[in-house]
Amino acid sequence: MAQVILTRNRRKRLEAGHPWVFQSEVQEIRGSFEPGAIVDVANHQGHVLAKGYINPQSQIIVRILTYDPNEAIDLAFFVRRIRAAAEFRTRFVDDPRYCRLVYGEADFLPGLIVDRYGDVLVVQLLSLGMERQRENIKQALLEVLQPRGIYLRNDVPVRELEGLEQGKEVMYGECPREIIIEENGLKYVVDIVEGQKTGFFYDQRENRAAIAPLMTGWGAKHGITLQPVGVDGEPLYDRKGNRRPDVQPLLDEEGNLVKKPVDRRGKVVKNPFWDGAEVLECFTHTGSFTLNACKHGAKKVTALDISEHAIETAKRNVTMNGFLHRVQFVVANAFDYLRESVEAGRSWDVVILDPPAFAKSRRALEGALRGYKDINLHGLKLVRSGGFLVTASCSHHMSASLFLETIQDAAFDARKIIRLVEWRGAGKDHPQISGVDEGHYLKFAIFEVRERT
Repeated sequence: MAQVILTRNRRKRLEAGHPWVFQSEVQEIRGSFEPGAIVDVANHQGHVLAKGYINPQSQIIVRILTYDPNEAIDLAFFVRRIRAAAEFRTRFVDDPRYCRLVYGEADFLPGLIVDRYGDVLVVQLLSLGMERQRENIKQALLEVLQPRGIYLRNDVPVRELEGLEQGKEVMYGECPREIIIEENGLKYVVDIVEGQKTGFFYDQRENRAAIAPLMTGWGAKHGITLQPVGVDGEPLYDRKGNRRPDVQPLLDEEGNLVKKPVDRRGKVVKNPFWDGAEVLECFTHTGSFTLNACKHGAKKVTALDISEHAIETAKRNVTMNGFLHRVQFVVANAFDYLRESVEAGRSWDVVILDPPAFAKSRRALEGALRGYKDINLHGLKLVRSGGFLVTASCSHHMSASLFLETIQDAAFDARKIIRLVEWRGAGKDHPQISGVDEGHYLKFAIFEVRERT
């Protein structure tokens, strides 16, 4: 087996658990090898530290698979790793039938992604080393999970950096294009063939559920209060608070006055979601935040996306869950819609911003910062005082501190005072290895918004 010797003066990242070895850290390579083969990694004194697969075409020349030099990388290795990943999800994920089952480096299988959609698995082999282990991966998945089908979504540009072609294909069994999954008690249609990434974004599971407390308690702000009513359903008191002598009070079985929601005009409100929030969700994609908003009592949600296909998918999901009468769908550019809504004087109780990654490289960060500030600036202006901004960034190159700084700058320009209510990352099926900053990509925040003047 070839041996990769590391330089004397490198940072001891490998010893701290980092799974990558960069070209700049390599002093020499002893022995012959084929790209994608398993190699030993040793320090400058020749002490073997770990074992991984090598690809000299990549800046990440070695990706670590094990820190045990005596552990063989074979079918049994992949069975152990995948079984451990599945057991982790069973312990921490509410419904492990629908989750990210293997999350690359964080599950000690760098370059491998496995998403579980019930009895169908969707796999991505992102590196040459994992491509060479393709048969072992398939057999291990079959042994541990006994899926009905395994579908390969290798249509990702990062494979080309590894000298691999992009493509999609059935790896095993029966793989229907569309699958119904459940998350947070809600149903979704997932297109495993043409949907983004592997078909669904599991990483926001807990974040989507975190908006529940924001969705009710808005009746009074909308001018609706609970008031006693008469047997005819009319309010017992007029708009000035005077008792209406012509109205006979309605009593419950214990003789107490029955109260119902009444608006500013003195009319009884029949909408059962009268106490719910009015919500704007931008970049709705498949409607995931919209569905959670409706589930937890939102009165009305405006779901926006630039993609007509995304809106059609969101509409299918909303209809399937029985929320269609509470959702308005808009096909538009979010930047334009937010700006136009500010100019038109519109406002919402809760504004949700879950954009795609604006910074896909370090060079793109400056432009991404402008984009994040723009949408959050206008989003904040659209939140009614006392309402909430829900905002996220999935750009790895946008650090947590920089993201928070950008939101604060936007709040200053919008003349708002913001109070942090919730700060989260990716869900429990996307674990993070301490010290591996490259895996900390998702930032999610909920802010209470108040007027500064």
